[in-house]
Amino acid sequence: MTTHPKGDFDLSRAVWQRAEGDTSEAAVEVAFVDDLIGMRNSAEPDGPVLVFTQAEWDAFVAGAQDGEFDLD
Repeated sequence: MTTHPKGDFDLSRAVWQRAEGDTSEAAVEVAFVDDLIGMRNSAEPDGPVLVFTQAEWDAFVAGAQDGEFDLD
């Protein structure tokens, strides 16, 4: 279990997912556990996990969809 200021993210219950069809060695993986969302690098499964609340995740996804993080 990873203790986080937003709550405990129970790694033992995390089912890690990546984008469909992504077979790269290092990919972003996400897991939804209770009301928290974890994000990690698949190349380092025992490495750090970023933890988001649902509101933070929704804002991140909306920003990505709107091109907020585009490098152009």
